[in-house]
Amino acid sequence: MILQTIEQYYTWALIAILLLNLAQRKIPGTYKKRFATIYLASFLLLFEVGVVTILARDLNHNLAWLVVVLCAGLLFLLRERALPFRFHCVECNKRLDFNHVIGHDDNLCQECYDKAHPDEAKAEEEKKKELVKPEEAQEDDRYRDAETVADIDWDLWEPKEICVITYLFNDDQVLLIDKKTGLGSGLVNAPGGHIEETETALEAAKREFTEETGLEVDDLQQVGKLNFQFRDGLSERGYVYFAHSFKGELQETDEARPFWCPVSEIPYDKMWEDDIHWLPLAMEGKRFEGSFIFDGQTMVDKLVTTEEDDEEEL
Repeated sequence: MILQTIEQYYTWALIAILLLNLAQRKIPGTYKKRFATIYLASFLLLFEVGVVTILARDLNHNLAWLVVVLCAGLLFLLRERALPFRFHCVECNKRLDFNHVIGHDDNLCQECYDKAHPDEAKAEEEKKKELVKPEEAQEDDRYRDAETVADIDWDLWEPKEICVITYLFNDDQVLLIDKKTGLGSGLVNAPGGHIEETETALEAAKREFTEETGLEVDDLQQVGKLNFQFRDGLSERGYVYFAHSFKGELQETDEARPFWCPVSEIPYDKMWEDDIHWLPLAMEGKRFEGSFIFDGQTMVDKLVTTEEDDEEEL
């Protein structure tokens, strides 16, 4: 019965592998992994031949285990060619997105690849700039010279990047990080990062928290939203989460050094200037939205509202 089921669905499995191979053709630097899918399809075909032979000749179904052992042995011998896929970057151990799992033979995340090939990364960035139409570039940067938050139509404003940030509370302490890389490096912050294409904000918050601290958090609560317009043209939206339980052991990573801090001693003087204007409100249980203009790490203007403020306006 099991062999009949395998034989019945074999074709669909083979089609799935071939479709994967077609998807790989669109990804640069994917020579080895494209051939790997062909190897996997060949092993699947060999297994199917064995199953069909057993069924057609009405042989003992236990012979299928011999076919399994044969295919597994061949897979082991050719594992370097048939199984080059990795789920994490071989350099920084960051979880790879789908395209980097099935493609890109070097198994590097985009950030590590750009570090290893700076000239190529620079050329790609210049190519992207050339593809942006003049009117699109003007639209993207129309708010970069804004002096106050009132100069920006926040209903029409579109962020170039979207990120998440998560504060973990344990009794009267909160988990913060000394950020080592990226935007805000050198400042104290909470764990967080950018949302990837295939993720929800909640999934990104959990992933980024684990990547930067080694801890797993669940039952996250979204408490607010942040809008940032930078003078250099960067625009970013951030979703803020609170968590109160965790699993695992705290560990330092290449991106951050996490540490517990008493809530009463949060070092606002070492954090982004906007934090002191909304974090106390969030810890009081108020949902908020903050809009800020920054010149580098210097805050130019701000507007923070809570749901209570909105209700009073109504």
